[in-house]
Amino acid sequence: MQAYLLVFFGAGFGGCLRHTVNLLAARILGTGFPWGTFLINISGSLVMGLLAGFFAFRSGEAWTPNIRLFMLTGILGGYTTFSAFSLDAALLYERGELGLSAAYVFGSVGLAIGGVFAGLAIVRALT
Repeated sequence: MQAYLLVFFGAGFGGCLRHTVNLLAARILGTGFPWGTFLINISGSLVMGLLAGFFAFRSGEAWTPNIRLFMLTGILGGYTTFSAFSLDAALLYERGELGLSAAYVFGSVGLAIGGVFAGLAIVRALT
């Protein structure tokens, strides 16, 4: 039961953070492109790589499985979702913005995967 509560509260925090980023992105960058989800997918993947690398290479015994569960599954799980990504891509496509939709899909996926690799590489370099 404790694991579910950790994920529940972490995801709530991550979801609130996601909402804040979406609002700020819309206010600052506009709504013609799904900047919020784009930035969330990239930054969330980078943080995932950093944390996963830290937990794997540097953390020792200080970071319990519960802390990892709270941070990775809870907070980052609430913060990053590819379901919103898929919906945004479909909406761009349905609006006839084929080039923008393709740029969004390939940019999000490529930079998110690159973010994970960058996070892992940063932690390895600091180890």
